[in-house]
Amino acid sequence: MKWLHRVETQLTTEDQTVNSASRLAGPRQATHADLPAIRGVIAAAYDKYLSRMDQLPAPLLRDYSSLIEAGAIWVAGRPVTGLISLAQADDVILIENVAVHPDQQGSGMGRQLMEFAEDYARKRQIRRLALYTNEVMTENQAIYAHLGYQVTSRRRENGYRRVYMEKTLPASAPG
Repeated sequence: MKWLHRVETQLTTEDQTVNSASRLAGPRQATHADLPAIRGVIAAAYDKYLSRMDQLPAPLLRDYSSLIEAGAIWVAGRPVTGLISLAQADDVILIENVAVHPDQQGSGMGRQLMEFAEDYARKRQIRRLALYTNEVMTENQAIYAHLGYQVTSRRRENGYRRVYMEKTLPASAPG
């Protein structure tokens, strides 16, 4: 797998010193200074899926510079060890990507980022959140289901077999 070696070579980052205090920082809006860390977290988080897929995971191919310019990425941790990318489409907040460095997986950072997405939606008076994941990323599907997301469809798109999921937030109390 020649491409796998090339990706690992291009996307590997310096070892990050990660401690339990790092998950307390954030989320905050990403800046261009965060771009190397964002790429590193994404490469590390998606590394375990490379052997399951016949092409690179879509998040490894995204242009994060333009998403930062658009104000669509938030990062967490010091150093950055997690991120979430959000977009609004009419009455839905789309979680385009959520990634946590493997050293911080299981620390609650992913839940913190997903709660941030819910707060982001509530502040905009939007009750519906949507996301999609690759069907081979079964761990993610289980996490999202645990967080209240339900499968709405499965389809092939741009060569990826995707599972689409949504969550509807409870109506806000008047006040």
